[in-house]
Amino acid sequence: MEYEYLKGKRAAFYTLGCKLNFSETSTIAGQLAEVGVTAVRRGEQADICVINTCSVTEVADRKCRQAIHKIARQNPTAYIVVTGCYGQLQPEVVAAIPGVDIVLGQDRKGEVLENLNNLIKREHGIHKVVGTNDIKNFVPSCSRGDRTRFFLKVQDGCDYYCTYCTVPYARGHSRNASVESLVVQAEQAAAEGAHEIVITGVNIGDFGKSTGESFYGLVRALDGVRGISRYRISSIEPNLLTDEVIDYVAESRAFMPHFHIPLQSGSDNVLKLMHRRYTRDVFAAKVARIRNVMPDAFIGVDVIVGMRGETDEFFEDSYSFLKSLEVSQLHVFSYSERPGTAALGIPHSVTPQEKHIRSSRLLELSAEKTHAFYRSHIGCEALVLFEKPKRGCPARGFTENYIRVETGDLTVPENSIKKVRLGEFNAAGDSLMAIID
Repeated sequence: MEYEYLKGKRAAFYTLGCKLNFSETSTIAGQLAEVGVTAVRRGEQADICVINTCSVTEVADRKCRQAIHKIARQNPTAYIVVTGCYGQLQPEVVAAIPGVDIVLGQDRKGEVLENLNNLIKREHGIHKVVGTNDIKNFVPSCSRGDRTRFFLKVQDGCDYYCTYCTVPYARGHSRNASVESLVVQAEQAAAEGAHEIVITGVNIGDFGKSTGESFYGLVRALDGVRGISRYRISSIEPNLLTDEVIDYVAESRAFMPHFHIPLQSGSDNVLKLMHRRYTRDVFAAKVARIRNVMPDAFIGVDVIVGMRGETDEFFEDSYSFLKSLEVSQLHVFSYSERPGTAALGIPHSVTPQEKHIRSSRLLELSAEKTHAFYRSHIGCEALVLFEKPKRGCPARGFTENYIRVETGDLTVPENSIKKVRLGEFNAAGDSLMAIID
């Protein structure tokens, strides 16, 4: 298909939510670019706006609605395309927003070009809603967009059905690409100048259900791709992070000592209410294993506060456990009630005020842990991948173990890896100063 009605159009792209969404948005942008659509420049009016949405919490839903309204108002003559999880779960709500022309569910993201071309051809047709409740296809994605890192989507969907979560309804069952096809995509990224690839998905440790392969096999295969200096494993369930994978990362050529592991609660009682598939002892054992073979690894942990059923006693139990863990950062989320989830049937609802108090305490604990982790590396040497800086801002990047650094040298090329010595904290206190010899 020629997509002749798209040629010469200018498009703007907006992404809300996770790294997986950013990867998928970049893929859509690339597809549009291939048929002659250019990215809108600052000050230009967009002909097409693509909005990739998130629905992980009620707050995310609200932000999506606000973003769609704002973008539609700012671009009154543009064709508005909404996709992503919120578009999947609430297509009729999204379609009713003034200015929205196309709503595509998760399985229909690959149809942006066709639907846009047909809509423009028909000249301002009625709202077109393409919903789907039967998400089966795996849509590949390996893209950089305006970021330095590439994001390689290896898996989609989730079969876990935790009581608080709507992701399985928005993303469908677990499915994945083949190891062979993902190696090809990584090789292509290397050919495009990629130094670092982040492995993304909804439940990446579940990789292999579609193809009879394993996440461990994928890690080994990707490690052999020449030209890629760094891989990072995005969020992986603790029960799926095997000792085999941990030990391989410790000895691998390119996998970084960096893990992001969702705990969600340090209380076994709350974990049972959530229908999580591990205990806190299992989680602690994973952290200990990582620390044993990679003492300097960065370990980030997801935590939900205020889950239904999380009594004061359960929270204090969770807090004490988190305080005892040798981790580097806590990513704290307040529980949000989602329609249709089993958590709604759990007694004892935590007030918004109490959620805020608990969240603040955990964020303070996180800041202490991150500061201590950074401080322990002052004076050390490290390799830093410098990212694309904002105009007039200092060059910034990350070490192998995900310490953010900043340098006053404005001549450091983006997407370059430099050996540095880690100095004291910067003025903002969120990075270490990098001294380049």
